[in-house]
Formats: sequence, structure tokens, C-alpha cells
Amino acid sequence: MHKIVVLGAGYAGLTAAVSLAGRTRKQDVRVTVVSASERFTERLRLHQVASGQELKDLRIPDLLRGTGIELVTGWVTGIDPETRTVRVDDERIVRYDTLVYALGSVTDTRAVPGADDHAFTLDGPAEATVLANRLAGGEHRTVAVCGGGLTGIEAAAELAERHPGLDVVLLAREEPGAAFGPAARRHLDHALRRLGVRVRADSDIVKVLPHGVELAGGETVAADVVLWVGGVRVAPLAAAAGLTVDDRGRIVTDAFLRSVSHPDVYAIGDAAAIRQRYGMMHGTCQSGMPTGVHAAATIVRALAGKAPRPFRFGYFHTPVSLGRGDAVVQFTHPDGSPRRMYLTGRRAAWYKETVSASPWPGFARTYKLPASGMFAWRRGGKYTR
Repeated sequence: MHKIVVLGAGYAGLTAAVSLAGRTRKQDVRVTVVSASERFTERLRLHQVASGQELKDLRIPDLLRGTGIELVTGWVTGIDPETRTVRVDDERIVRYDTLVYALGSVTDTRAVPGADDHAFTLDGPAEATVLANRLAGGEHRTVAVCGGGLTGIEAAAELAERHPGLDVVLLAREEPGAAFGPAARRHLDHALRRLGVRVRADSDIVKVLPHGVELAGGETVAADVVLWVGGVRVAPLAAAAGLTVDDRGRIVTDAFLRSVSHPDVYAIGDAAAIRQRYGMMHGTCQSGMPTGVHAAATIVRALAGKAPRPFRFGYFHTPVSLGRGDAVVQFTHPDGSPRRMYLTGRRAAWYKETVSASPWPGFARTYKLPASGMFAWRRGGKYTR
């Protein structure tokens, strides 16, 4: 029996696992998923949880039901590529023939002093719920959202809409939506003003304080609550195991998503350094799920003695929600640069909601693919078999 172990049950990891299970139904293959929790984390919606909204409780065992995948619940505490073993909770050993590394990333609270001690994060439902409970009392008047990326924009808009009495200030190094086209960016700016979000671009945060943040130059921005969404980092497990990693700790892959130093290890999602013609891919659900599908297809080809095919991916859109009834969707070229086409308002909100809900039926479709199915990026913006 060939043992395939998938570390991580996020968007990329689950996509890889169910795709592998579907493609190897008639083979002597066992697929095992190792996850720290039985609950699936919808990272795309954690800003909603932080604002006090209740989401559906999605359970990984339910998502895997009928696939034959074994679920091991626990924290990965070590990997030994020489013996092909994974240590879970420092007490259990899981053996593999092929490993898929999909442990994702967490908020980089080590980026500036004080962030780890004084800031809230959106790393999971528990962390987001802690922030929601903190804001539920209504005694806090100012929230500083630190980070002007998509997560920061969505969090600032959601908090301002849900808690209209809050003074929400978005601190960013550049204007929110800087990568959007002019028209989409204008709608984004208007929506943030409508919600009362104060945007302070060119804000270089050097320290998080118990009651605010300190900017370069010495200015202090007072805040009752600080939410840190400024960048991500990956676990040091891969580096500690001796795999080749980049300067951010991500596993460096070849064109087929295999570790360049350990070809029996595949790296996908946020924890992989995947280079395309336009540069290094950045971690999103949009790119993570295709890496999972491609890794699964490549593993199946290897089991059949077939040559691998290179991974090719192009971005299609950048959706960002602005509360529950508004959004911006900027359609993009494969390298992520903006096209002229965009959506705003309720149409964009419907589109964003459809995208956010797409993984669940997608998992089922992936499992039911024929074993010979192969995915590749095609011109026209579709990831097709």
C-alpha cells in the first residue's frame, strides 16, 4: 500500500486530499490528512466572525465523509524526511511514502515589537471570536486595523458596518486597493468613507502599544483595540526538517510542486514558494486550491510511471467585500495586474459570496473526477480538465 499523508486541512490541503482519494479509488493507496482541528476554518470569512457574526460550523469529518480518507487530529511537531515519518503531538508517528505539505500560514505578529503581546489577529475562529467578544460590550471606541491588504480592508469595513459607533482607522503603507484599476479603486475609497473608516496611508508601524501603535517618526495613534493583519509567516517545521526553504521559510518547489531537495515531498498553498513566469505566487484561496489539485494529479501520474507536467497558473480576479451588501471585484490578467473589467455594489457582493462558498461543492466535484483527470491553466481564465 502506498501511503500519502497530507499535512494541513485548509483549502489547499483538503483539495489535494479529496482529489487524491478520487483519483486513486481503484488503487492500493491510503490517503491520510493531519489537521490540528476537526473544524474547517473559512479564512475568507474570519472578518465576519470578528464583527460578531455566526457562521456555519463546518466539520472536516463531514467534508471527508465517503472519501475513505483517514483523519488524524493533532499538531504536527516534526518531520523526518530520512525515515519518511511525521510526528504528531510529540507522541504519535505517521509514516508516509509521499508527503503533501499544506500547513499554510499565520499572521506575522513578530514583524514589529508588541504585536504579539497587544494585538488581536484573524488566525482562526477562536482568535476572531475573542475580538468579537471584546467589542461586544460597546465600551471600546477606537479600533486600529494594521495592514492595508485585502484582509485589512475587509476587516475594517465589516467592523465599521457592524459597529457603527466605532471609530475604525485603517493604517497602511499604501493606499487600499493600490493594485486595482482607477474605477474599482474609486468605489473602494467611496465605500470606506461611507462606512466611516478613516484611512491613513503611508503609515509605517514600528511598535504596537497596549493602547495604540507607534509610527515611524514617533507619532502615536491611540486605539482601544489593535487588530494586526500586516503580513504572514509560515511554521519553521520545513526548515527544521532540512527541506530547502526561501527567506520566508516556504518550501522551494520545482515546476511540478515537488520540493527541490526532497522530491517525495510536495508543497502547496501558502507554505510553498512557487515561481511562475510572472514571478512568485502569493498565497490565496484562489491559487491554493489549484496547487492542491495539480499536486494530486502529479502524484497519480508518478504512481502510474508517467512523467509529471509543470504547474501553470494565472490569476483571474481580486474580490474584496465591503460589508454585507457591497464589494469590489477587480478582474485581472494572469500576473495579477488589473483588467478594465470590474464589478461593484450588490452584484460584486453576490459574486464574492459565490466565490467564498464555492469550495464545498468543489470538494465533491474533485472527488468524483475520473482517475485520469488532469487540470491545467488555459488562456481565458479557467482552470479546466
